[in-house]
Amino acid sequence: MDWAEINIYTTTEGIEPLTAALTGIGITGFVIKDAKDFEDFLANKTGNWDYIDDDLMGLKNCETAVTVYIQKDAAGAELWNAAKREIDALKAADTEGRFGRLVCEMKDIRDEDWANNWKQYFKPIEIGEKLLIKPSWEPVPEGNTRRILEIDPASSFGTGQHNTTRLCLELIEKHIKEGDSVLDLGCGSGILSVGAVLLGAVHVHAVDITDDSIRITRENFRKNGFGAERLTAFIGDITADEWLRDRLGTGFDLVCANIVADVLIAMSPYFADFLKDKGRLIISGIIDDRLDEVLETVSKAGFELKEQERSDDWNAAYFVKK
Repeated sequence: MDWAEINIYTTTEGIEPLTAALTGIGITGFVIKDAKDFEDFLANKTGNWDYIDDDLMGLKNCETAVTVYIQKDAAGAELWNAAKREIDALKAADTEGRFGRLVCEMKDIRDEDWANNWKQYFKPIEIGEKLLIKPSWEPVPEGNTRRILEIDPASSFGTGQHNTTRLCLELIEKHIKEGDSVLDLGCGSGILSVGAVLLGAVHVHAVDITDDSIRITRENFRKNGFGAERLTAFIGDITADEWLRDRLGTGFDLVCANIVADVLIAMSPYFADFLKDKGRLIISGIIDDRLDEVLETVSKAGFELKEQERSDDWNAAYFVKK
């Protein structure tokens, strides 16, 4: 398996929040290069050092960077899209510029060509009992009887390749009802929103913190044959924006959120407000190490856990509002 090397430029202060955000989506191996570490080493080194390699001395003036390695396949592309969302969110929250540039550079592949390089890996995949997800360049398999959800790799998370998206769609299929109103929090590419409409939802409200995600969600609605009347989209962060929460309102039949553990926990006080009595909640994007914490937090926010699903190290859960 080939790997892509990705350098993310930050500051000493930014290392901890950056690596925490990446760990939350399942990236757990890092190489960290930080000039302050080398300065501390020079100030505190013990023993006799007659020679220090020039490459090591170069660290004195280096820009702090966190390096990660991601597999060059469809799952890797999906993981990197999730990572970019986390980096964008961190950059948006860093109003004082304490975390540096938060710019990513790839070796062996240009960022703008990322999706195209993975075309060979994106094939039609069956999800649940009813959906077939395919990129636009692949034909519909002969004899297919499933509902087609067409989506291409883009800068926003969600093509169906990642475990978290598959788990969430499978739970939506199980628990959605014809005519449901759905709220998709952290919509990414819009794959859950489009899937919900294909599976019976009459209307979806989609929310994300990035302009790109909202634009791509709208594009994917059009691509799959749905008009603008089926989608209402908002840019913003429900955990920090009371105005946005008020605009979204209440009375939804189903809320879905495929994000990461920390964001799910931050959103948990608001889930019940969006739902009607006995409304349904589906969450995904939870790594094993955070599962108990997330389930307990959401349960305490007024929900009864009804079902859990797991794939590899990822988890999703289905709740009903008490």
